[in-house]
Amino acid sequence: MKKKYFTNLLPQQFMQQFQQDAEAVLLDVRTPNEFALHHLPEAVNIDIKSEDFLSEIADLDKNKTYYVYCRIGVRSANACIAMYALGFRQLYNLQLGIEGV
Repeated sequence: MKKKYFTNLLPQQFMQQFQQDAEAVLLDVRTPNEFALHHLPEAVNIDIKSEDFLSEIADLDKNKTYYVYCRIGVRSANACIAMYALGFRQLYNLQLGIEGV
């Protein structure tokens, strides 16, 4: 049986669920340049390609719920797996990425 590290959500469900959770964190794992061009309101940017990614993620509150996205959903899925390995358990990935919003 395959281990489930995170839940994929389609764009409408992703945004709706995030907006209903006042304590949730919206995490954009794209590069700072991508983030500067366009990002979802309230998003925090931590670049998965940065050498500091794991240490920055490790500093986050593991008890919060994280809604993670990137451009098409691949980097964010990888970020969720890395976060799970660090002890995060409430992880949602934006399937199709920000391009699908």
